[in-house]
Amino acid sequence: MTKEDMDQVPQFRPTYISTNQKTPFLELYVTSVIAALAGETIAYPFDVCKTRMHIQGEIASKSATPLKYRGMLGTAVGIIREEGLLKLYGGLTAMMVRHSTFTGLKMFFYDNLREIMITTNKEGQPQLTFLRGAFCGMTAGALANMISSPVDLVKIQMQMDGKRRLMGEPARIRNVFQAFGSIYQVGGVRGLWKGTVINATRAALVTLGDLSAYDLSKRHLMILLDSPDNRLIQFMGAMIAGFTSAVLSTPADVVKSRIMNQPTDDKGRGLHYKGTIDCFTKLYTEEGFFAMYKGFLPYWLRIGPWALVFWTTFEQIRRFRGDEGY
Repeated sequence: MTKEDMDQVPQFRPTYISTNQKTPFLELYVTSVIAALAGETIAYPFDVCKTRMHIQGEIASKSATPLKYRGMLGTAVGIIREEGLLKLYGGLTAMMVRHSTFTGLKMFFYDNLREIMITTNKEGQPQLTFLRGAFCGMTAGALANMISSPVDLVKIQMQMDGKRRLMGEPARIRNVFQAFGSIYQVGGVRGLWKGTVINATRAALVTLGDLSAYDLSKRHLMILLDSPDNRLIQFMGAMIAGFTSAVLSTPADVVKSRIMNQPTDDKGRGLHYKGTIDCFTKLYTEEGFFAMYKGFLPYWLRIGPWALVFWTTFEQIRRFRGDEGY
């Protein structure tokens, strides 16, 4: 092959960043929300099972008749048998509202922070170091969650409402709008942001896994495998991101579920836990260390496929519009 022929062969230079071009806000926001909703069509039942498993230890410790812990499959079968198949999608409307706020804002914040934190290596190529990428991910996740936390609160309570009915307790939730109203009546504006500290912590860790880990691992895989940004690279990056996210955020996710699901007094104060530290302490002392990873398998199975569908959809929409890989 002559030099002229070689010059005509398409070349690629894998770097830590696919593109430095800033994505317009509306395009990035809409693409993120569509991709997130596509992921939920497959992964949402795992989220319901995960939340139920988080709460089972609390139910056992608070009720007169201890409940037997069930695994992921047992939890899913139990929900279908006792409450019906559709309860596996209980709270889906709240999750859709959450993605319309949290996911779009998370991607917007990360995109802007990443642009600021990008540096240039010795070869003049753009790069994003691990610490800078981690900072972008955690900050973006925490900021987006501080805005969207009330929707997470409604989602968790909707997911647990079927179990409340079976235990003889009155139903709390009829629909998303009624849920917001009833929570506001009991706790005011502060009640809508109950559990925001642990929820923002959990969101920061999740975003570190599902966004920063995807972004960084994909760039390293491109260099390690000497490959362009293709579907295989995206698949491996998404699975790495899902596992990393689950390992980092499961303990905070368990505590978030406990705090947000607990009943409150007439002043909006929790009846079971005083706050995040109190919940962590009681969880460890009363149920043991591994209780903090209760529901890890369904959480991972929920995050893994969700990340795969989300990033595949996200990247393909970008390519359809003529954009480079993210």
